[in-house]
Amino acid sequence: MTTRNTLSRRSFLKSTSAAGILAGGAGFGSAAFAQGNLPDPQSVLADISINKYVRQDYRELYGMSDDKPIWDSNKDWIRTVDWEAVRSELAGTTVRFAIGAADAESAAEGLVPFEKLSGITVELVPIPDDSFYDKALAEFISGNASFDALQFFSPWLGDFAAPGFLASLDEYADKWGLPLDDFYDTYRLNYGFFNGKMYGIPFDCDIQMVHVRKGYMETLLGGAVDKVNSVPTYDELIRVSGELNKIEPGVSGVGMMAAPGFWSTYTWQHISAQAGMMLFDENWEPIFNGDAGMKGLDIIMALTKNANEGHAGAGWPENRAAWLGGQVATNISWQDSGTQAMRPDQSQIVDDFVTIYEPRIDGGRFAPPNIAGSTSCVAASAQNPEGAFLMLAFLTTASIMAMNEANANGVAPGYKSVLTNTNLHEVSQPAKVWADSLEHAWCSPRLPGAFPIEQAIGNEINRAVVGQITPKEALDNAAEAVKRIMTSNGFYQGRDPVDYAEAAPGLYVGEGKALPF
Repeated sequence: MTTRNTLSRRSFLKSTSAAGILAGGAGFGSAAFAQGNLPDPQSVLADISINKYVRQDYRELYGMSDDKPIWDSNKDWIRTVDWEAVRSELAGTTVRFAIGAADAESAAEGLVPFEKLSGITVELVPIPDDSFYDKALAEFISGNASFDALQFFSPWLGDFAAPGFLASLDEYADKWGLPLDDFYDTYRLNYGFFNGKMYGIPFDCDIQMVHVRKGYMETLLGGAVDKVNSVPTYDELIRVSGELNKIEPGVSGVGMMAAPGFWSTYTWQHISAQAGMMLFDENWEPIFNGDAGMKGLDIIMALTKNANEGHAGAGWPENRAAWLGGQVATNISWQDSGTQAMRPDQSQIVDDFVTIYEPRIDGGRFAPPNIAGSTSCVAASAQNPEGAFLMLAFLTTASIMAMNEANANGVAPGYKSVLTNTNLHEVSQPAKVWADSLEHAWCSPRLPGAFPIEQAIGNEINRAVVGQITPKEALDNAAEAVKRIMTSNGFYQGRDPVDYAEAAPGLYVGEGKALPF
């Protein structure tokens, strides 16, 4: 498994598919549908339901049923789009969909309802998971990509959009009524738009959060955990994790990802964002080695004293295993560490944890970090771009994404109508805090060279964590490396490939907003 492959956290979950949910048998392709032979759309939509799509054991555990919807049908694109119009224009056509090879079979199953609704046949183009980025890039460069559509790690949007490899989706979104207003701004702006044009539909919509073990915290606090006030600051997390580090043999005070490369970058971005850190100024000059970035790294250095064994080599798989296995008392990770911790088949800490609001930093801001995630795009060379758009809109629709969350498969919804749904809150413990936090989210810009930038920063941070260099040296080294990467990708030469003014609104969406607590 290469470093690029480990970017997909979903690839570590056996229950996860590229389509997110499973809908029942199909091969990798089938004969094109004739419009007159297609079933009534309402009969197909009726089967895209909690009772058919959500695991039975989870339905029984939380009392889930179709009588308690976890999405709003008025916002659910597949229930508002005119499928007869889709069929009249596109039935009998084919869409080629690039997908990680490990997900190909389950993706084919999940796309059966789309084929029935639209009359469009989907042919999957499996690409080895460990070379997806490189293979996709090579095909884009060739000018004759073997696929019409693909889903990929959202920070790569700049790599693929800046050279013109992706098709603009604005026209299709308007024509078919995609509910862009239902996406939280941080996902719409950072997973969907580049230089003012729409190139993607948000798919796996992540945020990083802080989770705490309820029993340990109640012992320490002498009472119930308050999601706002029990750990209000990172200084308090340092203190609390130090106390919890001594609470039970084999349990560390805090779980933290500080492995070389992007894992360390993500943890540092998470914390530094609360100090007000931004990566670049309006001229794309790196500024993250200033006071705010240093504050975040200083906090990481303090937390390492209470962190899980092997934290300097820990990425998400190791962090997930330690958290769900009960080996850490607090955890800095993604939102799915909360949802999955609720599920008895995945977790040993069911009913013994709480996801809290992001701790703050004096002089900083409340800026929960939108880190990682996936987006869905259409190739500029697509033979059937409109059909590809419709397929991606199907896969990312509110009902399917809500049921992904109910299935705790790591494919996260980015819709307001889903994450604010009180029925969903019963099956996804982080969802209320998650929804509130998204109105204040921080995100890195989608730049050409985003991956080597994240690698360069994280490699230097890891060197500081293991004691090879000082924190100040780490960030200064990283700033120099990032400047070189940016230069090699066409910045500072009079016409930057990314317009800062277009990117800026998505970098921090909480300016001037009242806190949710």
